[in-house]
Formats: sequence, structure tokens, C-alpha cells
Amino acid sequence: MAALPADDVLVAQLRAGDEDTFALVLDRWSGGMLRVARSFVSTDASAAEVVQETWLAVIEGIDRFEGRSALRTWVYRILTNTARRRGTREHKVVPMSSIDDTGPTVDPSRFRPPGEPDSGHWWEFPPAWPSPEQGALTAEVRECLSDALAELPARQRLVVVLRDIEDYPYDEVCELLGITAANQRVLLHRARAFLRGKLEGLYFREVDGRE
Repeated sequence: MAALPADDVLVAQLRAGDEDTFALVLDRWSGGMLRVARSFVSTDASAAEVVQETWLAVIEGIDRFEGRSALRTWVYRILTNTARRRGTREHKVVPMSSIDDTGPTVDPSRFRPPGEPDSGHWWEFPPAWPSPEQGALTAEVRECLSDALAELPARQRLVVVLRDIEDYPYDEVCELLGITAANQRVLLHRARAFLRGKLEGLYFREVDGRE
């Protein structure tokens, strides 16, 4: 996929009402915006409405964009604020600081207990990851990841979507969500550990030939 023009070019063209430029950013960013919005609201239809409201706000507010952040960050900030408001009305949004993220990310029974030789080491190593050619991009894996993402707590899902799917740098995620770098590291680690566990189970079944 070709890179988008630089922000100054995009902003100038959007301010000039260039429909092709608007269609380009709409097509490029809307999928990720839907995933982020869905973390705040109750239904896919509600998420779609949030995205639509966001683009309307972008069109109306582009002349006020000051360039203090990347254009995409500015758009996503509008999105998250819009989604939070709607989520609050739907009684779905939970404050980012209100969820307990303590506890182990991997079942402690998988490690050798104190007093055993090699205490703290794995009893049995997880199976090796397959290469992409061996099926990491198969429909079954994509379905597994999609289902696993849906099971994550909302803010863990939001952080892993922004970091690992939308490829946002950590500082922009902190800015968008109003969380510290330490909070983000915990949320991302827990989300990745959960997703890895789900994929590990899938790959373990493939290795053993079990259904």
C-alpha cells in the first residue's frame, strides 16, 4: 500500500475540499477507527456512527488543526473523545484507572515451584511458533485472534489494537488514552500474553493433530 502524502500536503488538500484526498484518508484510516471505537461502545453500528461523527468533525474542524501533533493523532483524538461520550451514554465506558491489572499473565502451574530444581522455569516449553508460510495468516488463525481480541478487557484491547494493529508509537497511545507509559506497558503485556496463550492453544492442537 502506497504511503500517504506528508501531513502538510494532506491538510492543505483537505482544507481545499479535495474530495480525492478525503476519500483516500477515509479509506486508509476508517477500518482502524472502527476497531478503536468498538472498544468504547456497545455495538458495531454504534462504532460506525462514532466514525461517521468523527469524520464530520474533521471536515468541520480541519481549519483549526494547528499541527502540534500528527494529523492521524488529531483525528484519533477526536474519535476517542467522541467514542467515550457515546460509551458513557451507553453505560459501557469504564475509567482507564479503575480496572485491576494485578496477577499473573501466565498460569503459575506451568512453572517449576520454589524448592524444585530450576525453580521458576517452564515445566514444558510452549510449542514453537510456525512460520507465516506454515499458516500464521490462515483464516483459522485470523478467526482465533479476532475471537481472542473480543474477550480482552476493553482497555487492554484498545492498547493492543493501537500498538500492534494500527502501529501507533507508545507515546501517541499514552497521549490518546491519557495513561502513563508504565500503565501502557502493563496493559500491552497482559493483552499480548492473553493472545499468545490463545494462539498457543491453537498451534498445540495443530502439532498434536487434535481437534
